[in-house]
Amino acid sequence: MILAAAMLLISSCASLSPYGVGRVKRYTFVDESVPVGLDGYKIAFISDLHYPSLFTPKRLEKLVRKLKQEAPNMLLLGGDYVTDSDSIDVLFKSLSEIGPRWEKYVVLGNHDMRNESLIRQAVDKYNFYMLDGKAWCVEFMDGSGEYVVAGVYDSFANDTLFAKYMEDFEESKFVIFVSHNPDFVERHSIAADLAFAGHTHGGQVSLFGIYTPVKNTCYGKRFLRGMNTTSNGTTMITTNGVGTSRRKVRFCVPSEVVIVTLKKQ
Repeated sequence: MILAAAMLLISSCASLSPYGVGRVKRYTFVDESVPVGLDGYKIAFISDLHYPSLFTPKRLEKLVRKLKQEAPNMLLLGGDYVTDSDSIDVLFKSLSEIGPRWEKYVVLGNHDMRNESLIRQAVDKYNFYMLDGKAWCVEFMDGSGEYVVAGVYDSFANDTLFAKYMEDFEESKFVIFVSHNPDFVERHSIAADLAFAGHTHGGQVSLFGIYTPVKNTCYGKRFLRGMNTTSNGTTMITTNGVGTSRRKVRFCVPSEVVIVTLKKQ
């Protein structure tokens, strides 16, 4: 009883945060592959909201306010959005307020399958782009070239054709890749320059960072959370996510949103 009460208390700490989540996790991606046109570019990544779960409407309001202040150039959503279909429209409407106007990309997670059609409707309604096995070539504002934003539809997909398709972009363009599950990126040797993933919740419960009972990845702690490198050299950021799945509790694994700033080396 005492342990359960302590875990519930810690899981509620996000309500004390001015951000609506436990933390804003910041990374700087410095690499020679970053095009001059993306130097200083800011990406916001949000995944696993499971709205509302512990991520209440009040916390959503705080998060949107914080990310609007951050003014990202790109907003990426990594899947597992709601706990019930009635929450879909209000969630995507709120997230659409973050901006930017065009650079808003979405992939679906494993929990989104039962609400897929409604989520797709909300994605279209609020001007997000769905990355369901697609790659979008985006032109720099100065017209000097293009970069690629790509993502997969199903977190457990065995899509070797899409992996092969991605090879066309490996050398010629800077590639940003989103997968709900980090295992997809490693399993298919996706050679993006920078990849984003969720699904693991960072374990959601960890005994002071030493032992994590549930990992939701085939690779143990390797891609459980944070910035890591795949076998073929792709930098991948796996977020702890925002909401909770199954049990509404977090312990030593704070909820988070990710902000990445690109820097040319």
